[in-house]
Amino acid sequence: MPVPRNNRILSRYIPLILWLGFITYASTEGFSAANTSRIIGPIVLWLFPNTSADTMEVIHFTIRKIAHFTEYGILGYLAVRAFRTSPGPNISRYWFLLSLSIVVLYALMDEYHQSFVPSRTASIYDSFIDMTGGLTVILLLRLWYRERQPSSISTI
Repeated sequence: MPVPRNNRILSRYIPLILWLGFITYASTEGFSAANTSRIIGPIVLWLFPNTSADTMEVIHFTIRKIAHFTEYGILGYLAVRAFRTSPGPNISRYWFLLSLSIVVLYALMDEYHQSFVPSRTASIYDSFIDMTGGLTVILLLRLWYRERQPSSISTI
Protein backbone atom coordinates (compact mmCIF):
# COMPACT_ATOMS: atom_id res chain seq x y z
CA MET A 1 0.00 0.00 0.00
CA PRO A 2 1.56 3.34 -1.02
CA VAL A 3 2.37 5.90 1.65
CA PRO A 4 0.16 9.01 1.40
CA ARG A 5 1.91 12.07 -0.02
CA ASN A 6 1.52 14.11 3.19
CA ASN A 7 3.21 11.40 5.24
CA ARG A 8 6.12 11.28 2.76
CA ILE A 9 6.55 15.03 2.99
CA LEU A 10 6.44 14.97 6.78
CA SER A 11 8.92 12.09 6.97
CA ARG A 12 11.36 14.13 4.87
CA TYR A 13 10.97 17.56 6.46
CA ILE A 14 10.35 16.79 10.15
CA PRO A 15 13.92 15.47 10.76
CA LEU A 16 15.33 18.59 9.08
CA ILE A 17 13.20 20.89 11.23
CA LEU A 18 14.05 18.96 14.40
CA TRP A 19 17.77 19.16 13.61
CA LEU A 20 17.51 22.92 13.05
CA GLY A 21 15.89 23.07 16.50
CA PHE A 22 18.75 21.05 17.99
CA ILE A 23 21.34 23.38 16.42
CA THR A 24 19.51 26.34 17.94
CA TYR A 25 19.48 24.61 21.33
CA ALA A 26 23.19 23.81 20.99
CA SER A 27 23.82 27.55 20.62
CA THR A 28 22.61 28.23 24.13
CA GLU A 29 24.53 28.47 27.37
CA GLY A 30 24.06 24.74 27.94
CA PHE A 31 26.60 23.95 25.24
CA SER A 32 29.10 26.68 26.12
CA ALA A 33 32.78 25.75 26.42
CA ALA A 34 32.55 25.91 30.20
CA ASN A 35 29.74 23.35 30.21
CA THR A 36 31.16 20.98 27.59
CA SER A 37 34.51 20.94 29.41
CA ARG A 38 32.73 19.31 32.36
CA ILE A 39 31.90 16.37 30.09
CA ILE A 40 34.93 16.21 27.82
CA GLY A 41 37.52 16.82 30.57
CA PRO A 42 36.69 13.81 32.77
CA ILE A 43 36.46 11.49 29.75
CA VAL A 44 39.89 12.58 28.47
CA LEU A 45 41.41 12.28 31.95
CA TRP A 46 39.90 8.83 32.36
CA LEU A 47 41.43 7.72 29.06
CA PHE A 48 44.72 9.62 29.51
CA PRO A 49 45.26 10.40 33.22
CA ASN A 50 48.52 12.32 32.70
CA THR A 51 47.04 14.88 30.30
CA SER A 52 48.36 18.38 31.02
CA ALA A 53 46.09 21.39 31.29
CA ASP A 54 47.49 22.82 28.04
CA THR A 55 46.89 19.56 26.18
CA MET A 56 43.41 19.34 27.67
CA GLU A 57 42.65 22.80 26.31
CA VAL A 58 43.75 21.79 22.81
CA ILE A 59 41.74 18.56 22.95
CA HIS A 60 38.63 20.40 24.16
CA PHE A 61 38.98 23.04 21.44
CA THR A 62 39.50 20.38 18.74
CA ILE A 63 36.50 18.31 19.84
CA ARG A 64 34.29 21.41 19.81
CA LYS A 65 35.39 22.28 16.25
CA ILE A 66 34.82 18.70 15.07
CA ALA A 67 31.35 18.94 16.64
CA HIS A 68 30.65 22.08 14.57
CA PHE A 69 31.72 20.30 11.38
CA THR A 70 29.68 17.19 12.20
CA GLU A 71 26.57 19.08 13.32
CA TYR A 72 26.38 20.87 9.98
CA GLY A 73 27.34 17.76 8.03
CA ILE A 74 24.21 16.17 9.47
CA LEU A 75 22.25 19.30 8.54
CA GLY A 76 23.54 19.02 4.97
CA TYR A 77 22.49 15.38 4.80
CA LEU A 78 18.99 16.08 6.14
CA ALA A 79 18.54 19.03 3.77
CA VAL A 80 19.56 16.92 0.77
CA ARG A 81 17.25 14.13 1.94
CA ALA A 82 14.33 16.55 2.19
CA PHE A 83 14.86 18.60 -0.95
CA ARG A 84 16.13 15.99 -3.41
CA THR A 85 13.05 13.80 -3.01
CA SER A 86 10.56 16.63 -2.71
CA PRO A 87 7.41 16.25 -4.80
CA GLY A 88 7.80 19.89 -5.85
CA PRO A 89 9.68 19.86 -9.17
CA ASN A 90 11.53 23.13 -8.54
CA ILE A 91 12.60 22.02 -5.08
CA SER A 92 13.88 18.65 -6.28
CA ARG A 93 15.55 20.22 -9.32
CA TYR A 94 17.50 22.75 -7.20
CA TRP A 95 18.15 20.47 -4.21
CA PHE A 96 21.88 21.22 -4.22
CA LEU A 97 21.48 25.00 -4.06
CA LEU A 98 18.64 24.82 -1.54
CA SER A 99 20.60 22.48 0.73
CA LEU A 100 23.69 24.64 0.55
CA SER A 101 21.63 27.78 1.19
CA ILE A 102 20.11 26.27 4.34
CA VAL A 103 23.57 25.34 5.62
CA VAL A 104 25.12 28.75 4.90
CA LEU A 105 22.21 30.82 6.21
CA TYR A 106 21.79 28.76 9.36
CA ALA A 107 25.54 28.79 10.08
CA LEU A 108 25.54 32.59 9.91
CA MET A 109 22.33 32.95 11.93
CA ASP A 110 23.64 30.49 14.53
CA GLU A 111 26.76 32.55 15.20
CA TYR A 112 24.71 35.74 15.22
CA HIS A 113 22.43 34.16 17.84
CA GLN A 114 25.47 33.21 19.93
CA SER A 115 26.58 36.86 20.00
CA PHE A 116 23.60 37.51 22.29
CA VAL A 117 24.35 34.61 24.67
CA PRO A 118 26.68 35.91 27.44
CA SER A 119 28.58 32.63 27.89
CA ARG A 120 29.10 32.12 24.15
CA THR A 121 31.30 33.87 21.62
CA ALA A 122 30.32 34.41 18.03
CA SER A 123 33.00 33.64 15.46
CA ILE A 124 32.92 33.84 11.70
CA TYR A 125 35.51 31.04 11.75
CA ASP A 126 33.00 28.74 13.42
CA SER A 127 30.55 29.65 10.66
CA PHE A 128 33.15 28.64 8.09
CA ILE A 129 33.69 25.31 9.89
CA ASP A 130 29.91 24.80 9.93
CA MET A 131 29.61 25.61 6.23
CA THR A 132 32.52 23.33 5.38
CA GLY A 133 30.88 20.42 7.22
CA GLY A 134 27.59 20.93 5.40
CA LEU A 135 29.20 21.49 2.00
CA THR A 136 31.39 18.39 2.38
CA VAL A 137 28.39 16.14 2.94
CA ILE A 138 26.33 17.81 0.20
CA LEU A 139 29.16 17.39 -2.31
CA LEU A 140 29.74 13.77 -1.30
CA LEU A 141 26.04 13.04 -1.77
CA ARG A 142 26.05 14.80 -5.13
CA LEU A 143 28.94 12.61 -6.28
CA TRP A 144 27.25 9.50 -4.91
CA TYR A 145 23.98 10.27 -6.72
CA ARG A 146 25.85 10.92 -9.97
CA GLU A 147 27.65 7.57 -9.69
CA ARG A 148 24.33 5.80 -9.20
CA GLN A 149 22.70 7.36 -12.29
CA PRO A 150 22.71 5.13 -15.34
CA SER A 151 25.07 6.30 -18.03
CA SER A 152 23.41 8.09 -20.94
CA ILE A 153 26.02 6.64 -23.31
CA SER A 154 25.20 3.11 -24.26
CA THR A 155 27.92 0.68 -25.20
CA ILE A 156 27.35 -1.13 -28.47
